[in-house]
Amino acid sequence: MTSQTIDTTGSGDKTPTPPSDRTPAAGLRGHPWFTLITVAVGVMMVALDGTIVAIANPAIQKDLNASFADVQWITNGYFLALAVCLITAGKLGDRFGHRQTFLIGVLGFAAASGAIGMSSSIALVVTFRVLQGLFGALLMPAALGLLRATFPAEKLNMAIGIWGMVIGASTAGGPILGGVLVEHVNWQSVFFINVPVGILAVVLGVWILLDHRAENAPRSFDVLGIALLSAAMFCLVWALIKAPDWTWGGGRTWTFLVASVVGFALFAFWETKVKEPLIPLALFRSVPLAAGVVLMVLMAIAFMGGLFFVTFYLQNVHGMSPIDAGLHLLPLTGMMIVGSPLAGAMITKVGPRIPLAGGMAAVVIAMFGMSTLETDTGSGLMSLWFALLGVGLAPVMVGATEVIVGNAPMELSGVAGGLQQAAMQIGGSLGTAVLGAVMASKVDSDLAGNWKDAGLPQLSPAQLDQASEAVQVGVAPVAKGTPEAVVTKIADVAHETFISGMSLASLVAAGVAVVAVLVALLTKRGENAEAGAGAAHI
Repeated sequence: MTSQTIDTTGSGDKTPTPPSDRTPAAGLRGHPWFTLITVAVGVMMVALDGTIVAIANPAIQKDLNASFADVQWITNGYFLALAVCLITAGKLGDRFGHRQTFLIGVLGFAAASGAIGMSSSIALVVTFRVLQGLFGALLMPAALGLLRATFPAEKLNMAIGIWGMVIGASTAGGPILGGVLVEHVNWQSVFFINVPVGILAVVLGVWILLDHRAENAPRSFDVLGIALLSAAMFCLVWALIKAPDWTWGGGRTWTFLVASVVGFALFAFWETKVKEPLIPLALFRSVPLAAGVVLMVLMAIAFMGGLFFVTFYLQNVHGMSPIDAGLHLLPLTGMMIVGSPLAGAMITKVGPRIPLAGGMAAVVIAMFGMSTLETDTGSGLMSLWFALLGVGLAPVMVGATEVIVGNAPMELSGVAGGLQQAAMQIGGSLGTAVLGAVMASKVDSDLAGNWKDAGLPQLSPAQLDQASEAVQVGVAPVAKGTPEAVVTKIADVAHETFISGMSLASLVAAGVAVVAVLVALLTKRGENAEAGAGAAHI
């Protein structure tokens, strides 16, 4: 069993102690379950921010006179900073301690949130959103590293399950809370709410968190490796963000994609030469760990990509308000909330392989069911497919996280946490981009024919392009002054064409989930999980 070096004061003084011989921390400091509560408060802030901001974007656009492209950067700037920096941030936690990294991440995230609320221009909002992403990247891997170091192997899956439950609850509550705050207070309150939450997390962290460090933790920085990986990740994520505007066949899209591949190749080559690499490539000799990373990417493609269109379906096709749309998605997030701790207990008992494969099989069925949704589908049938999707995702979120973090050596737990989060972010971006291209292609091919069949006036090529862009998000392209009878026909054509595109995208997502079922069969329980807190007080 790997020995560890523990800094109980946060001062940097470390004393090696084998995990099995450790004395339980006095009082609440270092207590596993209170550690879980503390990191959950910080993670809740980041997860809530992932969905609550989308509700505020229209109000921000109006109040700050921002363009649509400016508002897109409120999301893109945050995502780009988060995705690029996650693995490097995990390495910082391994080097300096996850306690310190977590506290800095929480404090910085809360401060950036407050700064956004006080911003008077869209440029400042985007700038501080980028800072939010940077501090969020510090926070998330550190949270997993703290759980890994604090909980013994037989309790780790349950802890990760509850951690997933908090993320699910925060994600579900984001649109509802955001709608209430924007409607009854202002858009600034959506960001100001993070300040008291962040202060609470910092106070709890200073009081409760114990700094665990592996004896053979990294002592130096792979600066060139960080630069190469960051450049490669930036080029990949940038290409995925811009592909809808540049088109997948465009020269600029391929330039960044090729640059990304070259960057990853140079990074892999350099990692074989440096004494203390950012990511030791030997890490991927663990088939279960590599399978866990791939599984997380595939799951995020199917889930986030498929769900991207569901929000447009609920709001633009069914005409729901953001709050109503959030309520209709509660069966999905509710099952994730309930299912995550249950999945953790099941994985502890039988191992990850069966729950992971079974979960992705449920995702396959749910995505196939979502491909059958129509313009007049009732809430009951929608809720059935959403709930089944939540049932399937719960064991995958928990199990894949444990497979990645548990199969990594203790001294690389932060890097493993960064890998898990980066895989999810890249998968979500791939899902939105690829399934978005599927949707766009289907709408482009069907719209002209559906328009003609409805007996509507012929559109010019430029008008057809504009109409297609609107229909891709379920909006009927109706000009001012259009007679009511014609408006109804246009809405019917737009919604039917959107449904055909969403159906095809859902089937592609189901196909991705089928591949994920096969990948799940390669996973197994973390071989290094017992290197965590062997004798911690539970």
